[in-house]
Amino acid sequence: MKLILRIFITAVLVVLIAGAMTSVDVDSFTTAVIVAAVLGLLNIFIKPILVILSLPATILTFGLFLFVINGGIIMLCSRLVDGFRINSFWTAIIFSIILSICESIVYKIVGEDK
Repeated sequence: MKLILRIFITAVLVVLIAGAMTSVDVDSFTTAVIVAAVLGLLNIFIKPILVILSLPATILTFGLFLFVINGGIIMLCSRLVDGFRINSFWTAIIFSIILSICESIVYKIVGEDK
């Protein structure tokens, strides 16, 4: 049940953030649910591999390279999901930062934090 709630919250946040940012497009709420599920899967399977492979760059940049990894995950998600479009890599980085902050706030309010 927690997984479904987390996907629903992420989908709502994706729709809200896409509405606020002009360079992010989401066709429908169904697309946002798919985006939330794909982001979850990418964060589970792909992100740890990228973090390990880029550990030297992450250490040299004091962790700032993780923003680049998050932006890459968002860009990969936009390539995989039809109806979810992001215009540039910088937009993907900003989108990932806003999404992370909003998820942290909402999960803290709802009581779903890790």
